[in-house]
Amino acid sequence: MLGLRLPTDPRWVDIASKNIEEILTDHAYCEQKAASTAISLIVSFPEYPALVSEMAELAREEMSHFEQVHKRILERGLKLGRERRDEYVVRLHQFFPKTGDRLTRLIQRLLIAALIEARSCERFKVLSENIQDDDLSRFYRGLMASEAGHYRTFLTLARTYGGRERVDSMWQSLLDYEAEVIRDFGKKEFIHG
Repeated sequence: MLGLRLPTDPRWVDIASKNIEEILTDHAYCEQKAASTAISLIVSFPEYPALVSEMAELAREEMSHFEQVHKRILERGLKLGRERRDEYVVRLHQFFPKTGDRLTRLIQRLLIAALIEARSCERFKVLSENIQDDDLSRFYRGLMASEAGHYRTFLTLARTYGGRERVDSMWQSLLDYEAEVIRDFGKKEFIHG
């Protein structure tokens, strides 16, 4: 369903399990950044009413996820650490050439957001199936469905505004690129790391 070309190595869960405070902190900031992305899309492209409505709802949901992760951090007697740069996301943003065309920029941003949500969904699935912590297993199983919904929202909006044929071609190229990028990740205690 997600179309990812290269699955996460389940051994990544061993790294995550040994660094729960780090993975939860990184996850919290991923949720915050997702909410920020939704708000940024509203600010940048207010002329698209469906986009504005979807992103307003998505921003609320992502901040709710941030609160849920933060709650788990506190319940475990841990602290929310400092935000780190997400190198995976930085690399994804390097794929598309810069353009002055607003519609093309919107489509590019929607596709990158869709891919980030797809990879997050896939990582949450790996965590839910392999982590030896019942609470976190259930938590990540629940979030997995939400991330899949966000992935579909972004991809549907891109197709709506850019046309299915054009967007699907861009999407397939981005998926190929991401498969190369993700080879360099999965060795650190980050959701995308």
